Amino acid sequence: MTQTRSRPTAPARATSFRGDIEGLRALAVILVLAGHAGSQFVPAGFIGVDVFFVISGFLITGLLVAELDGTGRISLLGFYARRAKRLLPAAGLVLLVTLLLTYLFLPRVRYSNTAWDVVSSALYVMNWRLAEQSVDYMFVDQAPSVLQHYWSLSVEEQFYLFWPLLLLGLAVLGGRRRLRRGVLMLGFALVAVPSFAWSIHLTSTDSAPAYFVTTTRLWELALGGAVAIAGGLLHRTPRVLAVLLAWSGLAAVVASAFLLDATSAFPGYIALLPTGGTAVVIAFAVAARRAGPAGLLSLPPMRAVGALSYSLYLWHWPLLVIADYQFGELSATARLAVVAASVVPAVLTYHFVENPIRRSQTLQWQPAQALRVGAACTGAAVIAGLLFQLTVWPAAQPPPPVSALPPVAGSSPSASATPVGPPGAAALSQSPRDDKAGRPVDRVASIVPDPLVAPKDLPTTARTGCHVQQNSSNPLTCVYGVRDSTFTVVLAGDSHAAQWLPALEEVAAKQKWRVVSHTKSSCPFLKAEVALAGRPYESCTEWNQRVRDQLRADPPDLLLVSNSLYLPVRDGKPITQRVNETLADGLRETWREMTEVKIPVAVLRDTPYHRRDPVECVSANPDKLTRCAPSRDEVLAAGGGVAQEQAAEGQQGVHLVNLNDAICPTDRCAPVIGGVLVYRDGNHLTATYSRTLAPRLDSALAAVLKRGS
Repeated sequence: MTQTRSRPTAPARATSFRGDIEGLRALAVILVLAGHAGSQFVPAGFIGVDVFFVISGFLITGLLVAELDGTGRISLLGFYARRAKRLLPAAGLVLLVTLLLTYLFLPRVRYSNTAWDVVSSALYVMNWRLAEQSVDYMFVDQAPSVLQHYWSLSVEEQFYLFWPLLLLGLAVLGGRRRLRRGVLMLGFALVAVPSFAWSIHLTSTDSAPAYFVTTTRLWELALGGAVAIAGGLLHRTPRVLAVLLAWSGLAAVVASAFLLDATSAFPGYIALLPTGGTAVVIAFAVAARRAGPAGLLSLPPMRAVGALSYSLYLWHWPLLVIADYQFGELSATARLAVVAASVVPAVLTYHFVENPIRRSQTLQWQPAQALRVGAACTGAAVIAGLLFQLTVWPAAQPPPPVSALPPVAGSSPSASATPVGPPGAAALSQSPRDDKAGRPVDRVASIVPDPLVAPKDLPTTARTGCHVQQNSSNPLTCVYGVRDSTFTVVLAGDSHAAQWLPALEEVAAKQKWRVVSHTKSSCPFLKAEVALAGRPYESCTEWNQRVRDQLRADPPDLLLVSNSLYLPVRDGKPITQRVNETLADGLRETWREMTEVKIPVAVLRDTPYHRRDPVECVSANPDKLTRCAPSRDEVLAAGGGVAQEQAAEGQQGVHLVNLNDAICPTDRCAPVIGGVLVYRDGNHLTATYSRTLAPRLDSALAAVLKRGS
């Protein structure tokens, strides 16, 4: 007897194919790609992701509700199988190819982070990794991840882990079909209301992680789901009203792309503009019929781009990041050309990966097999990322211990003590300007620290958690040197102040000083308000007030400050004209407040600010280091140094300390001096090189104290 296997019933479709939604997908991906090509094209192209969220919520919820209506249940196996075969093969392919492209075209210093990004993206937790890095001192000045765009895919898949379970549970509670829709709307409220409230709160208090975390985005997907749950009720809207609403919704989406920008408090409540607009278009386009935007959105070119939208989204960002590194900072036109070129791999992926797997009859009727295919794609990417760490990313030498560096044997940088390790700044003469030992050369015998670990060569504040993060306004009082000393030095400012702590610790050990650090990420020691990501940096203002109160209550013997360049804020908006002059006014007022209570101020002139990351350049050009030596005038004109010089000039009790001749001695700034890598990123010294500057800092501070006595 021959046995036959019955096939499971395919889920009912929520609606017939809607070309207008395919067109909305096209609009969303065009906004994202154009925005990434250049903000001058579309200032807020990032809202395309929010459009995708609403579309996804509508389509997936529509399928789930249709299955509930047709069968009274939801096949979780079938649901996750459809997600797996739709998303994982293309996503896994791009992850694997990105690893290969990273190996071929990006510097070795990016290998480790990229490998972990691949693992995080394959496991759909990339958004949480980026949220953590957005407030992490170590990652603030690093190049963007080549897989940064996978954050939105992570948000979606985390949402769909619980959404069908919630709908299924509510459907059981709802009982009869007539009551079911109202109960399902309860699911929308349970998810959307707290998520929207949290989005508003977190965006206003901690905007960097708020952009990436799942909890601030759930309401956007749920909003699309609510439109699907409402279903046919919306399709019965009077045509004239539906036409008006649908076109208004499309206008809101397009307008938000040009009215908002990178400085907008997003997502927060303003995300209602693009998401609400998208929901309105989807809700009323059917009732509006051809008089609505459906006719425009359903045009063949729009539908063609919409069909490619997923693959286009996956491919465009890795190509942009790699092109930016290979050819330097690209013009907007060049970036647009790279984005256009991403159509080629997108088309190939769509026709030879997406469609064959999505349309496979075998996988359609055997959902367990589809899940195995998805698991294989995810597993391959995870294993590749881990193997990349173990085989391609070799272990590098850690930064040298303090004992291996030149000691502070005297107040002169030409002290007779013989260093055990590479001399760094000690290789330079007492008057280092134009010293031959500081000239750029193509090759050096060795480089300490190894460029692969240079980003981790941090001051003690970062390693011990004494550097206040962006989202905190509470000062952390950390003490170094001789704790019971009667002479106290306070180091205050941002990370450009913190980079001097290794040198200051050496000086303090020799002079028997007590050193107290007050440093905060991206926050200068400044009375005036500054901007962070285009918005008032409120936690910085509060932190500054508290630190200044502490200093007035317990004045130190010397206040040591430094800072990078910042945009001051006036009337809630960043000042973009005469920035150095405005910042100098704020610095001058802040320092005067200190000198009025008899606190002498020493200002460490800001260090060189490179447009190209020296660490990546050295890693890529170990035999041609002169390629990594920019003009001294260029790098010293950037950063906060110009404003500091203006603010310190003629101010009683304020002393400018400029050690840049020992950091960039010649007309071009060598990346390696005395065997030591000078920089850990584009604008911070390695702790190793900072430590070799200790004798010079000792001499400079001695002169300051002598003048002040």
